[in-house]
Amino acid sequence: MNFSAFSGEQAEILGHEETIKLISEAQKGSQEAQEILVGNNLGLVRSVVRRFSNRGYDRDDLFQLGCIGLIKAIQKFDFSFGVRFSTYAVPMIIGEIKRFLRDDGIIKVSRSLKQTAVRIKATKEKLQKKHGREPTLQQIADELDITKEEIVMALDSSTYPEYLYDVIYHDDGSPIHLIDKISETDSLEDSDMIDRIMLQDAIAKLEPRERQIIFLRYFKDQTQTEIAEVLGISQVQVSRIEKRVLQNMKDLMKRA
Repeated sequence: MNFSAFSGEQAEILGHEETIKLISEAQKGSQEAQEILVGNNLGLVRSVVRRFSNRGYDRDDLFQLGCIGLIKAIQKFDFSFGVRFSTYAVPMIIGEIKRFLRDDGIIKVSRSLKQTAVRIKATKEKLQKKHGREPTLQQIADELDITKEEIVMALDSSTYPEYLYDVIYHDDGSPIHLIDKISETDSLEDSDMIDRIMLQDAIAKLEPRERQIIFLRYFKDQTQTEIAEVLGISQVQVSRIEKRVLQNMKDLMKRA
């Protein structure tokens, strides 16, 4: 497909039901349905590409990569997820571009890296069942006898919408998934939704205690003193952790 042919088009905005119908047709092989969907969602691609500007790469190349991610989202869209297509597509678009930037222009993920990612996911689930809570990166690293850096690299090697269903926090025993927060943005502008997705992605990469502090502070509106009582540490410790985490998240967002 020649994506450049769509670059200047203003497609008519599709409703959710019509979008779902076209996705179904595209997945059955309809090229026309796929082209309509691509043309209708190029705004998402442009919004994502803007987040990766000023990195020394040609904007048109990033746009082409984003369109590839968009097509993958159309073909892989899982109707059982119960989310809007834009919510599903953005991580796919971001992931396609991030892989290009990480590999310096070579969109290729080694088989060993993919296998490591599968082992990490299985180990994470096993440890979570065993301990009744989400394991830390160090626990997973110890279990697999690999470094934390290898874990991060392997997990970052394949960005699929399934990561939207990662648990980012446990609230009174009930898991809160990334999608629970992102889906609240469905009515927002595309750019706002993309910012929120990238922010939640950064939160998901935090250590459990760091993530808990950020969640309680900014999603539950608790004070540092209240959080200190919950965690059994001092308010000063909470303040120090919060400042460090916010700086780390800023760094992650800049590299995202």
